[in-house]
Amino acid sequence: MAIEGKNTVQTRPIRLGMVGGGKDAFIGAVHRIAARIDGAYDLVAGALSSTPEKALESGRALGLKEDRIYGSFEEMAKREARLKDGIEAVAIVTPNHMHDPAAKEFLKRGIPVICDKPLTSTLADAKKFVKAAESSDALFFLTHNSTGDPMVRQAREMVASGDLGTIRVVQVEYPQDWLTVEQHNKQADWRTDPARTGLGGSTGDIGTHAYNLACFITGQSAESLAADLQSFVPGRQVDDNGHVMLRYASGARGMLWCSQVAPGNENNLKIRIYGDKAGLEWHQEDPNYLHYTPFGKPKQLLTRGGAGMLDSIASATRVPPGHPEGYLEGFANLYKDAADAIRAHQSGKDASSLVPGITDGLAGVRFVDACVRSSAKNAAWVKLDG
Repeated sequence: MAIEGKNTVQTRPIRLGMVGGGKDAFIGAVHRIAARIDGAYDLVAGALSSTPEKALESGRALGLKEDRIYGSFEEMAKREARLKDGIEAVAIVTPNHMHDPAAKEFLKRGIPVICDKPLTSTLADAKKFVKAAESSDALFFLTHNSTGDPMVRQAREMVASGDLGTIRVVQVEYPQDWLTVEQHNKQADWRTDPARTGLGGSTGDIGTHAYNLACFITGQSAESLAADLQSFVPGRQVDDNGHVMLRYASGARGMLWCSQVAPGNENNLKIRIYGDKAGLEWHQEDPNYLHYTPFGKPKQLLTRGGAGMLDSIASATRVPPGHPEGYLEGFANLYKDAADAIRAHQSGKDASSLVPGITDGLAGVRFVDACVRSSAKNAAWVKLDG
């Protein structure tokens, strides 16, 4: 689990490269916007598509110099590592199956990696990846977006400070509806193809976000789970709905629901946490508010930037209360924190940050692996692989 660290002083923008995120890609544009919000990065190179032709077209559209547009991530990693003004970090925003080989290629050359989740497609690969990352001096960051949200960070600090007391119950869910019927487009095709998305469908795509959110706020990881996964759309090879019960070593219990076939839900990630002193509730679609209820007292509404917000969270918010911040700004906080850590690392200083890292990536793959194993055994309880 990532830990808190102090921000370092920014100087010139960090030279950033990108793998994936070319024409018609959704998440690549999100990462580019987030990287620009605080002026901490300058995109200078890219291997933006799986084909050289599309990579060149995408690079030109973004204004990259011709000699910094690459037909493959291997070519990009080798050349950029040799350049005097080569990239100082790379964002990897490809479909899931390419995260592992691309990230390793840059890590072994000492280039910090900012990678979309999941870490890898299989648990075996995730364990190998951890060893590869540990042998590199370069930093690794995993972009679980909600961990950059100010009120999520507020909730984390409130739990850590004991405001909720002993955690008893964790309820987290992430329903969507966009895959309710069979469809064929770039985003749907790779997310429903086990060769590209991995064994988990909704569990890997959005269930890992829900699981990571619960881990981030509570500071706890499940030790065992029981999962019932479904593929409701005929012919779909990966799950599109999952119900998961969680057991924590502390004695706390949890329930997680992820679904991409729930009409009426767009990106309805929400979490409720209950301790023996109080409860907390946060909704991604209304992210500027955190509901806090001490037992036996009226519910309190904590607002981003408003009264009750912790001073330590102030740097994660950019505009006054009432002006909403959300998805893009959450990503921007991760990029800002990663930039601070990279600068600190370059100066030989403490590079710790709140951005999820290699251990969080491994935890996410363990979660998906355990869900698939459990569901194959008629929702039997299984240990998360240690």
